[in-house]
Parts: sequence; structure tokens; C-alpha cells
Amino acid sequence: MKARLLNLARFVGYLAATYVLLNFFQGSLFTAIVNALAIPQVFRNALEPRTMAISETLFLIAIVLATQLLALTERRPFWVYGFQRTGDALRRFFEGIGYGVLAPALVGAFMFAFGGFRIGGFALHGGDWFVYPLLWLITMLLVGFTEELAFRGYPIYALSRVTGFWPAAIVMTLLFGAAHLGKTGENAVDIASVMFIGLFVCFTLWRTGSLWLAAGFHFAFDYMQFFVIGTRNGSQEPLGHLFNVTFPGPAWVNGGPLGTEASYFIFPVIAVLFAIVNMLHPRARFADVTPRSLPQPSRAL
Repeated sequence: MKARLLNLARFVGYLAATYVLLNFFQGSLFTAIVNALAIPQVFRNALEPRTMAISETLFLIAIVLATQLLALTERRPFWVYGFQRTGDALRRFFEGIGYGVLAPALVGAFMFAFGGFRIGGFALHGGDWFVYPLLWLITMLLVGFTEELAFRGYPIYALSRVTGFWPAAIVMTLLFGAAHLGKTGENAVDIASVMFIGLFVCFTLWRTGSLWLAAGFHFAFDYMQFFVIGTRNGSQEPLGHLFNVTFPGPAWVNGGPLGTEASYFIFPVIAVLFAIVNMLHPRARFADVTPRSLPQPSRAL
């Protein structure tokens, strides 16, 4: 009982530390940085990769600090909570990229087939062909690693010692869904989709034992959505996407102002990914990282 209470306190401490650090890093510090860099005002609240990269970098720093702070109480380095340095890490990451490309591509194909997605040539011109693919790549890599560490890293490890893996995963999936409630036009379909995707990445953690696959999936999924498909998100259109696109037709096909995540087609597609991971990774490999004491230095006699 004492150990469970201590781990629950660690979980709550992580949430509190994250809240305090995020308020500073993505509040006054973010404003100071974009002012110093003279980022145009029109970009600051837009789906624009430079502004998003600054925000995500600050988010990552805050999450690493919060994770490291709690990791110190367990005498562990922060990377053991999902990003273990194993021989198959790169392979799992690229496996996740494959799933992350496949899912939006399938949803986009269904949207196109049902008249909810039209492509009218390329949207990039001149130097944009060199700038925006790279900017979106960097930004979405930051998103993938940051959000996986934030929602599926330390907090799941700490809470799972109290509740077991799946209750902890469900709690963090609910928090992951709640973090998306601020989007303009948010609705039940989009939140259900976000949480279904959240459960999928928890499933990959449970079956592979790390977050490398999840981070690859998250990165590629968002890169496909924002840069390749150019999907809307909270009524905003991403700047610097690949194609000139329109999204006619009903919201159940293309997600309306919320984009591909709110399309009804996302649910069967993610269900297929569950089945693929279940087949390729049939055994649970999630292993708790238990706290330990630091070795005491030897003393000369």
C-alpha cells in the first residue's frame, strides 16, 4: 500500500510539474521568443510549421524536465520511460512510420472515393518546395516524440504500478482527449477518434515494450495529415501544404472543419492497425521500470 501511494504521488507530481512548466514555457517564454524572432502575427495562431516548431520545442523541454524531475525520485534516466536504447529501436520507429503513412492514406483514399476530397494540382512554388517539406518534417518529428513522452511515457509507467497497465492507459487516453478539447468546432466524433488513436498507441507500447513505434506512427500520421493531405484542423488550413485541395461533401466523409481525424473512415482504418500490430507482436512486452536506489560509492579502508 505504501508503494502504491508513493507511485500515485509521483504520478500527481508529474501532472503538477508539467502544468507549471507548460504554463511558463508555452506562455510568456513562447511570446518572448516569437517577438524576438519577429514572427508575423498572422502565423502565431495559425497551422504554420515555424510557429508550431517553436511551441513544440518548448513543450518538449517542459516534458523532459518534468520527466527528469520525477525520474530523479526513482534514480533512473528519463529515457527509460518508453525510449529505451535497444537494438530494435530504429526498426520499431520505421515500422511506426509505415503505419502512420498508411492510415491517413487510406482515409484520404476513402474520402476521395466518396467525393469528400479533391486535389487540384500542387500548392508549392519555387523555394517553397525546399522549405515547407523540411519544416513540416521537423515540426511533426517534434510533435511525435513530445506527445508520446508526455502522454505515454512517465505517467503510464508510474500509474501502472498503482492500477495496472490498461487502467493507466485509459486514464492517460482520457487526458489525451481532453487536451484536444480546445480546437474550434470540436465534436464528439473527433474526440472519440483522438482517444481511439490514443488507445492504439498505448496498445503498441504494451505489445512492443517501448514508444519507438508510437513516436514513428504519430510523426508520420500528422505529417501526412497536415503537409501531404492538407487537412483542416479546428477550422484552420495548414500553411505550406503539398496540394491545392478542397473538401466538398458531408462531414462524415471528410471530417468537416476538423479534418481527417473526424472522418468516420478513421475508425475502421485504426481497427485494421490494431489487428496488424496484434498479429505482428502477439506477446505483451511492456515491462515496468521500478524505482531503485543509487549505488553507494565504495570507501577505501
